[in-house]
Amino acid sequence: MKNRTGTDRSKTKKWDRQTQMVRAGSMRSDFGEMSEAMFMTSAFTYETAEVAEARFDGRAEGFTYSRQTNPTVAMFEERMALLEGADVGRATGTGMAAMTASLMASLRAGDHVLAARALFGSCRWLLDTYLPRLGIETTVVDGTDLEAWKAGIKPNTKILFTETPANPTLEIVDIRALADLAHENGALLVVDNVFATPVLQRPMELGADIVAYSTTKHIDGQGRCLGGIVLCSKEFDEEHLYAYYRHTGCAMSPFNAWVNLKSLETLSLRVHGMCDNAEKVAKAVADRVVDTRHPDLPNFKQQNLARAQMDRGGTMVVFELPGGRDQAFTFMNSLEIVDISNNLGDSRSIATHPWSTTHKALAEEDRLELGITPGLIRFSVGLENADDLVQDVMQALDKAGV
Repeated sequence: MKNRTGTDRSKTKKWDRQTQMVRAGSMRSDFGEMSEAMFMTSAFTYETAEVAEARFDGRAEGFTYSRQTNPTVAMFEERMALLEGADVGRATGTGMAAMTASLMASLRAGDHVLAARALFGSCRWLLDTYLPRLGIETTVVDGTDLEAWKAGIKPNTKILFTETPANPTLEIVDIRALADLAHENGALLVVDNVFATPVLQRPMELGADIVAYSTTKHIDGQGRCLGGIVLCSKEFDEEHLYAYYRHTGCAMSPFNAWVNLKSLETLSLRVHGMCDNAEKVAKAVADRVVDTRHPDLPNFKQQNLARAQMDRGGTMVVFELPGGRDQAFTFMNSLEIVDISNNLGDSRSIATHPWSTTHKALAEEDRLELGITPGLIRFSVGLENADDLVQDVMQALDKAGV
């Protein structure tokens, strides 16, 4: 099967995932460049008016306008689709553009979305505020409670939406069980897989229909550019996603696609290195802080489920300081290596205070219900020396009086 890059997927599907991350979807111009070319063009020319007509009505292959397709973007989309096991990828300008597209492409007024309550703050805004404005009904439930999901299903439920592990609490949702529930009720399952990355978890292998990413996080992973991607079946793309993508103008720029292409070459190496460090940091923090969460810690409540659907525990460590906001701020301000930021999945370690930043838009009672307290720290572990990171965290805990 040929794709938008003109490459034969039947060959690249046989490659190991690491080989796919480096080479899948690549195409070369007549110059024979080693690195993928960056096609910084808004539009394309045609040899004749007849060729232009044929491309626009679908009789001829080729590119027409970069809001719809672009060679560099197409290479990135093809590589990501192979990694996820999807037919199609559509790369977007930001992660939230991908989340919005994964929902809005197929929903209509009168439809119902059932979602896990533990989501990124902007995703909750979509569910709590924006979709209801359009006449789309939404319900949020405890993502870890399958019975709550079953009780939340309605005749007009079209999409089940979840993020696992959840941001920032690391709640794990049973993807296979949720996919079965969605399909039994004629709905689609959409999974935000940003914390796990396709290196550690592939929701489509577990039955998910649509997977969305903020590529700003681990996929770029070096704090350079915004991006997102929606991965889905050919049927969903043809019936819903492509028209939404083409007409709303949410496309990723060729430059950002090129950056992400080059980043995919090292994604597996970076994620596994960050996981190694996260395991060491989690163990060290757990010796000092009672409520420390990481799927590899023995007291992690959902460890069996995490191990069943994830290859490793991930790059995030979450812990709650008993002294609340003041103690959390003292800890963060005392860090000497680790940056304070609201990003994650970067090669540089980052400490985030979700209560006052990423989830601040949620009502206080909603934050508390999710387990996002004033003392909660979301720690995105990077690629620095693990001993340096542990030492930095320990001295900051000392200064915070933990």
